[in-house]
Amino acid sequence: MADVAVTDAGLRQTITERLDAVHVEVTDMSGGCGQAFAALIVSPQFTGLNSLKRHRRVNAALRDEIAAIHAWTAKCRTPDEWERDKAAEPVEGMGA
Repeated sequence: MADVAVTDAGLRQTITERLDAVHVEVTDMSGGCGQAFAALIVSPQFTGLNSLKRHRRVNAALRDEIAAIHAWTAKCRTPDEWERDKAAEPVEGMGA
């Protein structure tokens, strides 16, 4: 499957479906050529897993897609971790 055309939107959909993700952010870091992506993946499937196991789960779910691109990085969070991280970030102009 080396001819898979990888896009940020396609990755978002695939991650959401395969990992039951509740929030996904995918950024094309390659300037639009589709060869380098960074992702934030929030999924309850990560609960109870350490960082290595989370990344292994993502890499297994996206095996064909990752093989078709040059660079891939992912931040994997549980919904609770993501909510905690969001609460810790100050957002200008937004009232709580």
